[in-house]
Amino acid sequence: MVVTGMGAVTPIGNTVDEFWKNAVAGVSGAAPITLFDPEGHSVRFACEVKGFDPSELGDRKEVRKMDRFTQLGLKAALQAVSDSGLEIQGTFAERVGVVIGSGIGGIQTLEDQKTILLEKGPGRVSPFFVPMMIVNMATGMVSMRTGAKGPSNATVTACASGANAIGDAFRIIQYGDADVMIAGGAEAPVAPIAVAGFGNMKALSTRNENPAGASRPFDAERDGFVIGEGAGVVVLEELEHARKRGARIYCEMAGYGYTADAHHMTAPAPDGEGGARSMKAAMADAGVAPSEVQYVNAHGTSTPLNDKYETCAIKSAFGDAAKSVAISSTKSMTGHLLGAAGGVEFILMALAHVHGKIPPTTNHENPDPECDLDYVPNQARELPVHAALSNSLGFGGHNVTLATRSHEQ
Repeated sequence: MVVTGMGAVTPIGNTVDEFWKNAVAGVSGAAPITLFDPEGHSVRFACEVKGFDPSELGDRKEVRKMDRFTQLGLKAALQAVSDSGLEIQGTFAERVGVVIGSGIGGIQTLEDQKTILLEKGPGRVSPFFVPMMIVNMATGMVSMRTGAKGPSNATVTACASGANAIGDAFRIIQYGDADVMIAGGAEAPVAPIAVAGFGNMKALSTRNENPAGASRPFDAERDGFVIGEGAGVVVLEELEHARKRGARIYCEMAGYGYTADAHHMTAPAPDGEGGARSMKAAMADAGVAPSEVQYVNAHGTSTPLNDKYETCAIKSAFGDAAKSVAISSTKSMTGHLLGAAGGVEFILMALAHVHGKIPPTTNHENPDPECDLDYVPNQARELPVHAALSNSLGFGGHNVTLATRSHEQ
């Protein structure tokens, strides 16, 4: 199975090319919040998408019926389909499916409509409130706009949602239920209630005076993640189908591992044992040994426990090869896009195959003795990538690993 199209709307670029260019350059997407007035919040910065114009998606009235997470997901999906060169029409449309994940869906819509309910009464709540808010609407709108009539689903596994969507799409094609899947994640959580909630649980960095330096995965002075928004969507295609139409191929989608910690609502399992099993399962599914993997795009949230235990997980999964694999957390630049993280990070992993270059972990200035692997600090690295993994770990103990291989034309 292969990747034939990609679309990205992120805090460091609203196209795949711009996203890649800024990622390898180490550009930060963190800045003071503009989507709402953060006065009174303990955290007043985030990684917002810049310059996004929803009117580009079509009729203004229709676009206004979509929450921002759906708008971002639709934009990324349309980019991916255009990039793939697919024409989804006729009976072929029944062989094209959609799976777009999101951790919390239309949370800004929920907040807005609850305010209207309290201030103006139930008669003023929008009749579009429910379809705007529900997580599956990104999938629904992508299906409607592209004409895809095949398997349709939405994954909700917190910060693993986008990765689960891509993995589930991979399985759907393997099962023979579709030839092509449009898959990824979308999230728009930079809303007052979400920022307050994550802030009050002490999950967010509080470096209000230095947003660009706040996300510092695997660094000894990390103090929490930077909340972000965006979408990353890819087109997965059965290999022979792609070859027959002469599609450009970025890389092979090779393996999928997913496990549960069965441990805690928010904290990872001790020593990252669930994440280790996820990586082992993905490598086994892909038929690659740890020594054959050149790159791991880490979950790397910049929180004390995640980075420590993900390091433990990589050591457990890779054994002696852990010291030689290149690892980076691109959340150091994008922030944490929650349910969209797996989608945008999968795109960077795919492009690492194409360009033979590893994006860096920025803000890595003070090595943590408990995080002692090769995190590609601060500068991108030229490195041929033949096999790679991307980790996504979510509240509730969800662990997902996606494996890719280079495609020999």
